[in-house]
Amino acid sequence: MNTSESLKTINELTSKNVERMTSLGELNMRIFEKVAARQLDAVTLYMDHAMRVMKLATESKGYNDFFKGQVEVTKDLSERVMAESKTTIQLASEARDDYRAWFEKNLAEVSSDLRKNVATA
Repeated sequence: MNTSESLKTINELTSKNVERMTSLGELNMRIFEKVAARQLDAVTLYMDHAMRVMKLATESKGYNDFFKGQVEVTKDLSERVMAESKTTIQLASEARDDYRAWFEKNLAEVSSDLRKNVATA
């Protein structure tokens, strides 16, 4: 392998590695956007709960009514948090699968490129 072929090989490997890192960055952004949306949903959930408690506090006729209402609202919040948690766990599972697929695909490509270049050397 002469110098120009070596430089060509290095340029090809560098270009492929830049493409791989770009695809990893894109994957990271997609996952970040999903996680950020989940966090926004969680904040909205708790803000909604706080508004319900405040409304309950202002509209209750007495402490017993307020306490009973608070128990109901908190029970509803707990159920909604559990549902959100299941969705978040599913998101984490999908992210794991996406990262694993990216890693396996790119590791196979790197191995193939290395085998090809070692064979020609």
